[in-house]
Amino acid sequence: MPKYLAKATYSTDGLKGLINEGGSSRRDAITAAIASVGGTVESLYFAFGEDDLYVIFDVPERSGAIALGLNIAAAGAIGWSTTALLTPQEIDDAVGIDVEYRAPQA
Repeated sequence: MPKYLAKATYSTDGLKGLINEGGSSRRDAITAAIASVGGTVESLYFAFGEDDLYVIFDVPERSGAIALGLNIAAAGAIGWSTTALLTPQEIDDAVGIDVEYRAPQA
């Protein structure tokens, strides 16, 4: 199943909600959202720095990851960005594919 890394940044209102509900409640809400599209959470960590939350999760189809990002971000409490994660084997497979490409001005 494809794995993804989501990074989230809380808005001011989102931080107020986090303070009121606590981290475990938000973890449960995110886990439930991912489960609703057939996925599972591998790990979830709050952080301080540029991003407030990191989630590694998998979903059976890319459309599920897209739906999560759209719906979570549209709620307005957090900014959510998703990055597809690649296994070493996927990289091995990719480097074995011949690609015909000419760089500009080459």
